[in-house]
Amino acid sequence: MRDGLRNMLAGLMLGLVLAGAAKASGADYQVGSGDLLKIAAFGYADLSADVRVSQSGNITFPLIGQVAVLGLPTRDIEKLITLRLSEGGFVNGAQVSVQVAEFQSQKVAVMGQVTRPGQYFLDGSTRLLDLLARAGGAVSESAADRVVLLKRNGARQEIDLTALLDGDAQQNPPVSDGDTINVPRAPRFYIYGQVQRPGDYRLERNMTVSRAISASGGLTAKGSERRTIVKRRDAAGKERSSSIKADEVLREDDILYVRESIF
Repeated sequence: MRDGLRNMLAGLMLGLVLAGAAKASGADYQVGSGDLLKIAAFGYADLSADVRVSQSGNITFPLIGQVAVLGLPTRDIEKLITLRLSEGGFVNGAQVSVQVAEFQSQKVAVMGQVTRPGQYFLDGSTRLLDLLARAGGAVSESAADRVVLLKRNGARQEIDLTALLDGDAQQNPPVSDGDTINVPRAPRFYIYGQVQRPGDYRLERNMTVSRAISASGGLTAKGSERRTIVKRRDAAGKERSSSIKADEVLREDDILYVRESIF
């Protein structure tokens, strides 16, 4: 997980680049109410206009009047305007360009352990990594190594953040209007006794007792790794204490106590 977190900045920077490219093209973005479109017809200055998509999903364009654009990508809007100009006998074979100047219709919430939680407009960057990048990335000291994507229809998907940053495309699903991305807080463990820095720490994936002691600065001169005990709750919620070996994997909310050596 440490390697994954070290690669997070590089991965999120890549996401920003991809988001910028998607925004520039807007090829797959579906236009919605409130979006501002910049439309031009090559060689016809009077057919250039910045138009806002109405609540009913229409725009008004010179010569042809109202055009229904709700849910259409910009390439389809270009074809539709070209066809309407031709069918109306105004311009045959017009070269029409449509770009989204302001993205206002579709929002995704990014919550939890990210640098800048909040709501973000979809601007052509329709993958989870793009939205994480725009939110400043996960906070490495407190974020879990997973992300929860809650779809507008109630479906829930867990994303392996480490695999995502390692380039696993299956961990980078599309997001859409009304979705919520949540980066939960990482689980913690507690360690006391004969260690250099007692306290609570982030529980990394497959973390052993030895690694936990190392994370807390190592043993004191009196400490013994072999005399470590753990307090953890059983299935009934009752706390129990037992010895634990150095290579055993910790669980969330475990409390380790490293005792003094008997020698």
